[in-house]
Amino acid sequence: MRKFLLTGCVGLVLWSSCATGRPVRTDYKKDVLLQTNYGDLLLRLSDLTPQHRDNFIKLVKSRYYNGVLFHRVIRSFMIQSGDPGSRKAPGGKPLGEGGPPYTVPAEFNASLFHRKGALAAAREGDAVNPQKASSGSQFYIVQGKVWSSGALDTLEIKRLNGRTIPAARREVYTTVGGTPHLDQNYTVFGQLIKGYEVLDKIAAVPTSKGPDRDRPIWNVRIIRAKMVKRRL
Repeated sequence: MRKFLLTGCVGLVLWSSCATGRPVRTDYKKDVLLQTNYGDLLLRLSDLTPQHRDNFIKLVKSRYYNGVLFHRVIRSFMIQSGDPGSRKAPGGKPLGEGGPPYTVPAEFNASLFHRKGALAAAREGDAVNPQKASSGSQFYIVQGKVWSSGALDTLEIKRLNGRTIPAARREVYTTVGGTPHLDQNYTVFGQLIKGYEVLDKIAAVPTSKGPDRDRPIWNVRIIRAKMVKRRL
């Protein structure tokens, strides 16, 4: 059975192993545009997570994501991409194990959380990855859902072991929505700033219930990923 947000990267390595081709300073004033066959997604990377930011920029500039599928889609939860093995994968093939031979150390920050549109890194499960290191390439964008205050209270007790969700964050989860149980478990390193209708459209596509569970029946593909000048 595949675990939640399972990736093919195993073992924590030093950042220096993936530092070749680092972004130039001007890249930090740009956003990332994912052009998909369902429309465009515009992402802003966070300077609070510099290792994830630089790694993502490096991969975008090297055209790593061009042609890659959103291989795992769960409505009211998230859409996941970044497996290079998905480009030419035949229908019915399970995906989600591919990626470069390195991981990125976790970069948790209290101001970055799983609100709708959050860009976060996939990773191996805790049993083999207690440091919660991120996949070198796989990422997801949160769709989530709008929570009631009572539902968040229950979540704190049953899934967060009594950990309290801060008031400001609760307000976001009860108005904008998101996936609060993932906070401080997966690194959030950016935010969708344009293309929420595309996120919702992709999250609503029919998906497989077979061996390739949660893979869209019809391919949802990143045609091109590129750096673009900020306009907002």
